Amino acid sequence: MENKNDLFNKTPKGGKPKMFRFNLYWMYGLIFIMLVALYMTNDSSGTKELGWTEFQKLARENIFDKMTVYNKKNLVEATVKSGHAERVFGNMDVSKIGVSPKVYVKIPSADKFSDFYDKAVADNHIDTQVRFEEGDDAIWNFLVSFGPIILLIGVWMFLMRRMSGGTGAGPGGVFSVGKAKAQLFDKDNDRKVTFRDVAGLAEAKQEVEEIVSFLKNPEKYTELGGKIPKGALLVGPPGTGKTLLAKAVAGEANVPFFSLSGSDFVEMFVGVGASRVRDLFRQAKEKSPCIVFIDEIDAVGRARGKNANMNSNDERENTLNQLLTEMDGFGSNSGVIILAATNRADILDKALLRAGRFDRQIHVELPDLNERKEIFGVHLRPIKIDESVDAEFLARQTPGFSGADIANVCNEAALIAARNGKKFVQKEDFMNAVDRIVGGLEKRSKIMTEEERRCIANHEAGHATLSWLLEHANPLVKVTIVPRGKALGAAWYLPEERQITTREQLQDEMCATLGGRAAEELVLGKISTGASNDLERVTKQAYAMVVYFGMSDKLPNLNYYDSTGQDWGFTKPYSEETAKLIDTEVQKIINEQYDRAKRILSENNEGHSKLAQVLLDREVIYSEDVEHIFGKRAWISRSQEILELQEKANGKNKENADKEAEAIRYIRDPNYEQAKTRLF
Repeated sequence: MENKNDLFNKTPKGGKPKMFRFNLYWMYGLIFIMLVALYMTNDSSGTKELGWTEFQKLARENIFDKMTVYNKKNLVEATVKSGHAERVFGNMDVSKIGVSPKVYVKIPSADKFSDFYDKAVADNHIDTQVRFEEGDDAIWNFLVSFGPIILLIGVWMFLMRRMSGGTGAGPGGVFSVGKAKAQLFDKDNDRKVTFRDVAGLAEAKQEVEEIVSFLKNPEKYTELGGKIPKGALLVGPPGTGKTLLAKAVAGEANVPFFSLSGSDFVEMFVGVGASRVRDLFRQAKEKSPCIVFIDEIDAVGRARGKNANMNSNDERENTLNQLLTEMDGFGSNSGVIILAATNRADILDKALLRAGRFDRQIHVELPDLNERKEIFGVHLRPIKIDESVDAEFLARQTPGFSGADIANVCNEAALIAARNGKKFVQKEDFMNAVDRIVGGLEKRSKIMTEEERRCIANHEAGHATLSWLLEHANPLVKVTIVPRGKALGAAWYLPEERQITTREQLQDEMCATLGGRAAEELVLGKISTGASNDLERVTKQAYAMVVYFGMSDKLPNLNYYDSTGQDWGFTKPYSEETAKLIDTEVQKIINEQYDRAKRILSENNEGHSKLAQVLLDREVIYSEDVEHIFGKRAWISRSQEILELQEKANGKNKENADKEAEAIRYIRDPNYEQAKTRLF
């Protein structure tokens, strides 16, 4: 015979024992059934249905205490007087008859009953009380009796579900409001992301790989007296792969991995966030050693006293205080490592960033050329491409792109190829995808007059001419006068990836940016609103040169930027006289570069006119067309030169990988010419 306990504890195939779980909704159902049963059985008195003739006979004998006439139902309900129940129910048991037995009778109509009652009163002198009603509704009576109770229960259930985030039906029911919502990736789960899926980020991967290595083999570090950092904070712009790196840690580490967002701690009820923090660390200690990953930690880690609501008893601050205590308080959290990610490290509380909590800040920056090539290699795996697609070429065409942007480029290229009915994704599709993401969708249907097209062509040709002739300006890739997005024309450049920028480089970039407005004034004799975006960029750049970089003649070596995030309170860090001087210096810098742009365009008027005419004829030109008009560019950026050296090293001796590595390191060698001679 099967054991009774087996009914509540059965083991499914290949799984853990399935325990019997109590659900709070069963209690609600039981209460509702009891209320219905109570209503249906609240009167135990006997009842009997009589015919109209028998009822008239008994009524004349004055054995009824009161009668209720229901007009709509043509029904009479009569209560039998005490001591006359035997006349109606015969020899029925007294306990079944009750104290107030009733009879029911169907009447022909309310009028006929009134006639009968008036005659019985006159002839038989009966004293039965009569009441007329429209009709009795049992459901309505039930709602009137128990509706308020049911409404209160419903409101209570709704509030409890809101408090628990909609998890009322899960384990713990409404009492799980203070439980942490962390998603657990155990070592037995399927591993989806590994370090192989994370391209680039060499330094960041080395940092997190050390954490994973410690968890797998702690004796290697502890035997020398070392301690693993308690926490690591991933900091960087959006889309650079911070969350992906954490997913790779979850895939590589052979330990439990708790993953949740900073907003999971925030709730509308006071004290819930702190309770969830306590529950999270309680679970983590039980599964120690383990990793806890908090994505977008700035949702709860904002510096205290700077929250928008200015409330002294703020829920976020309570949550942060509990998080600080759990990470490095009196309690021991050995074996629990905290990983967190944010792109707003400047607003985090200083107590959160101190040593002993987040010991390391791992900066995940935008990828450089070689890292973009690796990222393209990862995202090109599932895409069907032909031999025209080169990951290195695509990496050159996407400066400043993050990992998420590159993934978007690959996906957009596949969609474009599928839209055109191709079997493979080609180089042209990737270039169109880059243009689509950077500039927006082409709008060839936008109506423009010939005068507007001529103005736009001269404007874009001015940018292209100056960028080609200036030493430090970004080299041109493509120019178009086809409207794209909100722009009537666009130019694509290949910016040099540098770590610092000199004043001469900033001035050349500003001069090239002002080339469009200068070309309009020189060639057409009038200016237009098409340069508004150029003027905005130049104004911000000139203001930064004066206020942040100290590159002004009258205000040298001064910086009014506060990197601590205090933002100088509600006042400017300089006087009104200094503000006027700043405005004067900004205007001077912009006017100098604008005059310089007009001078260079005047000296190269013939080439600029040819370039504008080619744009009018073909609508799109490339760097080869500019080179055909102005000749080879006099200045080659160091990033371009190292690419040429790398290709030369590969062609000279493909088996010698050291040559290629030395070509990459050559750009950093202070002895520029000697390194080149040594290489070739």
